[in-house]
Amino acid sequence: MNRRKFIRVSLALACLATPLISQRTHAAEAQELTVFAAASLREVFQSIALTFEKQHPNLRVRFNFAGSQDLCVQIEQGAQVDVFASADWKHMKALATQELVAEPTVFARNLPVVVVPKNNPSKVATFADLAQVKHLVLGAPEVPIGAYTESILTAAEKVQGKVFAEKVRAAVRSRELNVRQVLTKVAMGEGDAGIVYKTDALTMPDKVAIIEIPLSINVVAEYPIAALKSAPHADLARDFVKLVLSKEGAKVLGAAGFGTAEARAKK
Repeated sequence: MNRRKFIRVSLALACLATPLISQRTHAAEAQELTVFAAASLREVFQSIALTFEKQHPNLRVRFNFAGSQDLCVQIEQGAQVDVFASADWKHMKALATQELVAEPTVFARNLPVVVVPKNNPSKVATFADLAQVKHLVLGAPEVPIGAYTESILTAAEKVQGKVFAEKVRAAVRSRELNVRQVLTKVAMGEGDAGIVYKTDALTMPDKVAIIEIPLSINVVAEYPIAALKSAPHADLARDFVKLVLSKEGAKVLGAAGFGTAEARAKK
């Protein structure tokens, strides 16, 4: 091969290699933020993530939505996580006690409600009618919605008597590991009624009907959020938390039916 031909071949190979190098560099620069969030936050956090990704080019937010108790255990076992958003304080405090999270802050509030299939076969009209239901679906006691439900039934005993709570508990046919499983079973007609967060019920207006729980016995579910102290992307984790707590984040949360920290501060 003469010198001129050698130069032409070398240049051609260099041109072919440049896009490959560029692609590899781009891939190396790409970042992924891992957010563990309660199942009831699925739609609203996916919406907030779109804004966050626009603010941070070449970044992808990866979610793990599940029951707060499952997410807590995964973090305790060493899962690489940047941000944790819980549906209760119990599991956030468990991580804070172990010094795994930094400065948890309440960013949203929710109210449990009764949901029934749209055709309402058991003719449930009020919370008191749960004593007549034959197939009830609730969250497991270790799940935030399940713990809130137990608090509601305990409060109801003082108003409607122990017999009411006993009848309701006797009607439970399944206890689910996250609130979306409760909602799905009721929507599919596998339960005559269930107790979920109001924001979850609002995601299926064509499949379930909402029955409010009296405020005198209801509880307010608080959602804390925090960056992990061992977050692989500490700066981005703090930025995501800031967005959730911002006016923009509050607007998205409010549109989905959540009460927000910002709204409370104005009162």
